[in-house]
Amino acid sequence: MFYQWQDENLILNVRVQPRAANDAFAEYNDDYIKIRITAPPVDGKANEHLIAYLAKVFKVAKSGIRLLSGKTGRNKCLLIQQPKMLPDVIGRHMAART
Repeated sequence: MFYQWQDENLILNVRVQPRAANDAFAEYNDDYIKIRITAPPVDGKANEHLIAYLAKVFKVAKSGIRLLSGKTGRNKCLLIQQPKMLPDVIGRHMAART
């Protein structure tokens, strides 16, 4: 599954598509959810942009998101501390599995 809960924290497996036209969640499968971001994959800008985007979507501070793995690759694992909001795609996926 592309996400799992660890107490009140969300662990999210993502595949990043940099240099997209806009920031958005895209398709998902059991292994990851694809996230399109506008930032280029240069000098850590894509990671910074991804964290800022996720902080906005999940309504948490940027410091509440940790990159657990995938610093230099497209596949990443992130920990989101106590998300205040869930994007529709994750909320629908959770509802469908119950």
